[in-house]
Amino acid sequence: MRLIRGLHNLRPTDRGCVATIGNFDGVHLGHRTVFQRLLARGRELGLPATVITFEPQPMEFFAPESSPARLTRLREKLAAIQDCGIERVMLLEFNPKLAGMGARDFVQRLLLDGLGVRYLLVGDDFRFGRGREGDYALLHAMGQAGRNDDSGFEVEDLHTITHGTERISSTRVRDALGRGDLEQARHLLGRPYRMQGRVSHGAKRGRSIGFPTANIDLHRRFSPVRGVYAAMVSGLGPNPLPGVANVGTRPTVNGKDYRLEVHLFDFDREIYGHHLEVEFRLKLRDEKRFESFDALKEQIQVDARVAREYLRSTGPHDPESPRVPAAGHRP
Repeated sequence: MRLIRGLHNLRPTDRGCVATIGNFDGVHLGHRTVFQRLLARGRELGLPATVITFEPQPMEFFAPESSPARLTRLREKLAAIQDCGIERVMLLEFNPKLAGMGARDFVQRLLLDGLGVRYLLVGDDFRFGRGREGDYALLHAMGQAGRNDDSGFEVEDLHTITHGTERISSTRVRDALGRGDLEQARHLLGRPYRMQGRVSHGAKRGRSIGFPTANIDLHRRFSPVRGVYAAMVSGLGPNPLPGVANVGTRPTVNGKDYRLEVHLFDFDREIYGHHLEVEFRLKLRDEKRFESFDALKEQIQVDARVAREYLRSTGPHDPESPRVPAAGHRP
């Protein structure tokens, strides 16, 4: 998959494509349906499929303190998009210049002059441009205006994709994760919920109470999951390893930043610097503050026992879900 970081990195060979635009946070089943339709149209026209997305996401630019928790970091999102078979991603930096660009200018510079889009697939509520002034009607009008001289594009409105009677959306995935409903999140994503990150040095407090942990900085302002989970961890060998994971701010030690800590069962290796993928299988409890390390140790023993029993009964893999590319994979 070719990653194009900004218009200035376009090559002449990048012109001529079918495209879609969005945040695609989580790359859930709704997004995958969009990609499947895009790829099918690309095969019909003999053109590569291009996903146009943003970093940071627009809400993170406009309202960083109240923007929703990301389901996927950029690295994870790109890997999942590649796993869907997409050939190119146009990554646009969402900055003051882009935020202030008018809708018509956006279409002309990016879709027409830049990518030479021949077919554009958007959601039924897609809005774009300064003040969200652009919509499907504007895209259709500008696409049709250039059809006579073969410089325009076709626009298709992909209607709402549902799971049961409700729309599939990143918001619904976040809501499910926030409730600890990992099964509902899995149905909406089409796979178990996972996080990736590199193991870094911590304060080594877990080791002092007999539960050493791999500490993973999430590089997120907020986390869509919080609490203690039974988990499977990939990136340390051919098979995933069982463990118990905590996501939160570690209130017992007055922590402030969100961090993922994983205790791997029956495991004793130095793994600093390894890139791991943590698959959340079952929420055991919410994060809480303990009055002493002895009380914390006692609760971790209970958490570990419950997690062991659950993971032993369910096995290392989810047979119904396709794998996201392995930890360490770079698009």
